[in-house]
Amino acid sequence: MKLIDLSPPGHTVVTGSLLFAAEDIITFAKKFDPQPFHTDPEAARNYVFGGLCASGWHTCAGWMKTFIAYWAKEQDRLIAEGIVPPKLGPSPGFKKLQWLKPVYAGDTVTYSVTLIESRPLMSRPGTSINLTANQGVNQKGETVLRFESTVLEFD
Repeated sequence: MKLIDLSPPGHTVVTGSLLFAAEDIITFAKKFDPQPFHTDPEAARNYVFGGLCASGWHTCAGWMKTFIAYWAKEQDRLIAEGIVPPKLGPSPGFKKLQWLKPVYAGDTVTYSVTLIESRPLMSRPGTSINLTANQGVNQKGETVLRFESTVLEFD
């Protein structure tokens, strides 16, 4: 089975939701993006965002976390139905990354992926490249994250 058969272009799949707790925001930021508005709730109140908010990289990592969990369940489902799932893996990159709104402590972001197109990779027979549109939406219905990515698929 190919990804395009499983999820035709334009079909959006919700991969999951993630709660951004203050402790998680601070822990991630201290390791990977130690700016005061990500690591110090008091200092964050005086910055442009007005409160503790997640690093954009944290919101991207949240997308990946929910996608991997979704894909593992989807593979299990397909196998249980006697269908060989698409062989996905690695991504050669992304573009058009936009952090549109801050993700504050206590926000829940719901992530999704939409296949845009799939085409054979001429330089590598038996391999396809899939272009996807990805996003995260907070509990208010506001898009907080958007990007396009590619993922290789192997026969």
